[in-house]
Amino acid sequence: MPKVSFVGLGVMGFPMAGHLKQKGGHDVTVFNRSAAKAQAWTERFGGAGAATPAAAAAEADIVFCCVGNDDDVRSVVYGDDGILRSLKPGSLLVDHTTASAVLARELQAAAVSQGVRFLDAPVSGGQAGAENGVLTVMVGGEEEDFREAEPVMAAYARRVGLMGPAGSGQLAKMMNQICIAGAVQGLAEAIQFGQKAGLDIETVVDVISQGAAGSWQMNNRHKTMAEGRYDFGFAVEWMRKDLGICLAEARRNGSSLAVTALVDQFYAEIEAMGGARWDTSSLLARLNRPAN
Repeated sequence: MPKVSFVGLGVMGFPMAGHLKQKGGHDVTVFNRSAAKAQAWTERFGGAGAATPAAAAAEADIVFCCVGNDDDVRSVVYGDDGILRSLKPGSLLVDHTTASAVLARELQAAAVSQGVRFLDAPVSGGQAGAENGVLTVMVGGEEEDFREAEPVMAAYARRVGLMGPAGSGQLAKMMNQICIAGAVQGLAEAIQFGQKAGLDIETVVDVISQGAAGSWQMNNRHKTMAEGRYDFGFAVEWMRKDLGICLAEARRNGSSLAVTALVDQFYAEIEAMGGARWDTSSLLARLNRPAN
């Protein structure tokens, strides 16, 4: 039974670390920049808290990390108090942060230079998926390392897959976010169209969701969208961070993300409306905003 640590107890990391302790039965040590959050976690789940990322990682076989962005990852991985400072030779660092593929390759090289191993493993499924232990995990790295981490991640994941070498997990997550952006915008336009046409949205969705138009977004968000409720779920500002990563990678690899770039600008408009923390389905709120 590997001894594990978890660095980053936000809306995703808090329940993920909890599943490692309760469902996985692991000995878990946690670190969070807000000590109060780490204390709340240990009071709820009974694990141990650490004063620094290095202290959390010191005795671990596998260290999981889930923070905000590339800079946040670097802040907990490098330096005198960072994870790499104290990782045991042969141990494994798994980064669940949605970050750039450039960072993933950088971390893999840094880990190897210190005799440890690395997987980039961004997740999909949102806060609800983390709380319910049904996330999807897209992993980049070596197959042997993946096989070691896969049964541990099963504590909070429904589907875990190896996408390729280091960076491939992040690239797969970018594809995921690109698909979501287009799907939510299409659903927002369809709902507004149906409302203006005088149709009963629930009746229509009950039918079309069973055909080619069906999607997770339609099944899980059409009701709240039609009711104008957006105070939950994956925040617009988080989606803009992710789409920024996608657009930067597209500039590097020469791909065309015309729809993604457009939806990113729509989200910028929602931020200007005061909706930075609204759910990403708030694209409908932009369509329904009063004309100037």
